[in-house]
Amino acid sequence: MIFRTTSGRVRGREPVDGIAAVLGIPYAAAPFGDGRFREPRPAADWAGVRDCTAFGSISPQSAELPGAPVWQDGDEEVLSVNVWTPDGTWGGDSSLPVLFWIHGGAYTFGSSAEPGFDGSALCRAGGLVVVSCNYRVGFEGFGHVPGCPDNRGLLDQIAALEWVRDNIAAFGGDPGNVTVAGHSAGAGSAVCLMAMEPARGLLRRVIAHSVPAAFYAPELAAAIAGRVAAEAGVASTAEGLLSLSPAELVAACDKVSADCRTRPVTPSQAYDPVIFQPVVDGDLLRTDPLAALASGAAREVDLLVCHASEEYWFLHMVGAIREVASESELVDFAAALGLPAAIMEGYRDGPVLDRYLALFGDARFSEYTTRLAEHHAAAGGRAHLSRFTRRRAAARPWHTADVPFAFGNLDVSGAEFLIGGAPDALDRALSARMLRAWAAFAATGDPGWPAVGEGAAPVRRWSVPDDDVRSDGGDMPRGLWRDVHFDLLRPGGAVTR
Repeated sequence: MIFRTTSGRVRGREPVDGIAAVLGIPYAAAPFGDGRFREPRPAADWAGVRDCTAFGSISPQSAELPGAPVWQDGDEEVLSVNVWTPDGTWGGDSSLPVLFWIHGGAYTFGSSAEPGFDGSALCRAGGLVVVSCNYRVGFEGFGHVPGCPDNRGLLDQIAALEWVRDNIAAFGGDPGNVTVAGHSAGAGSAVCLMAMEPARGLLRRVIAHSVPAAFYAPELAAAIAGRVAAEAGVASTAEGLLSLSPAELVAACDKVSADCRTRPVTPSQAYDPVIFQPVVDGDLLRTDPLAALASGAAREVDLLVCHASEEYWFLHMVGAIREVASESELVDFAAALGLPAAIMEGYRDGPVLDRYLALFGDARFSEYTTRLAEHHAAAGGRAHLSRFTRRRAAARPWHTADVPFAFGNLDVSGAEFLIGGAPDALDRALSARMLRAWAAFAATGDPGWPAVGEGAAPVRRWSVPDDDVRSDGGDMPRGLWRDVHFDLLRPGGAVTR
């Protein structure tokens, strides 16, 4: 199939079961050479028909994820979008809702080509046009470079949304009805976009699963860049950092991240050594999204949030975080995050490791995600709450387990580990319910259960054999967190009184 974009014509894959996939379409120029560490620039036009039947190159990183491409030194055309669109919508008057997916990966790794993000099932079940994008991650996208913009990965996402605005009608989509969805760092990106002036008008709704309470002040971003530069043996200047190849920069960042377990830049990095986050620079990102939503800055954007009830068990399982095995270590961890004593009193039952993981998950993901919806609603926006609670003996309701269900991709590479084995009929029924909710929300802003209202916070609990809607507070100790303020830019930790 051939489609016309503003840069030229593209040929996608032949339709499968009524869905065409057009992959690896450039939405901006390669961000290297004169454009490295700069705002995204327009993609060059091309003559003839460009073959777009394979995913584009991914951003520089060392990660090798199941079923996904790996970055190769020399890959530069890393800014591309992928489109899945139903048969019969092309070139006509169709205006289907658009779901724009932003992948996660700690702002450090990942790509739109991961098998779990294939948009075919969502497109087919929901009557949507599905778009995903690659953007700069790691130092290329979020590292501080003097004289260059911070948050280059977010600027890439805005450029991709501008591509959607200008081109999606040719694929059957409605440029005025775009829902931005993401998980983890992708969800953090999505709520940042809600708060950013350059993104205004490019999105109508947001679906945010497991939003991390993770943002840097410029001074902290500069300190991390200094550590990376020192590791690579260059000055922490634009000239010094530009002298490093992408591969050299990736290697230096990996070493700094590993060293953070014993020599953290911030106390919390000793437990979860993530070194890249969006930078609240006072310009592009003027404040963190929670404060922005509480002020009513995005009240015109509908919001649907979800978090898993046991987020950090997954990160523990894959060895991404530090072990805590004693009461004294648990006290040290709480101090590193700035958790008040009253919070600790509410997590007294069970083994130390379980209490540690519950505390970490609630502080970093669950409470922040939930509070985004509550503050958005209080400021006049429309917000819906949900929580993923489905469990199986081999897998808890942990970080990322909800994504295969929401995409309808329970059988792809990597999904079996996330969901604890091969899916059964109950899992497929749950996936169908989540697909319908995403599609309905993208189309109308109503996922099928009540919005957060004054004095009421109904929560859809995604589970098997059935899910339900109940008042918030049943799955996590919300009352303990009511008086805790998220001071996300404080170097000492995540929360404070």
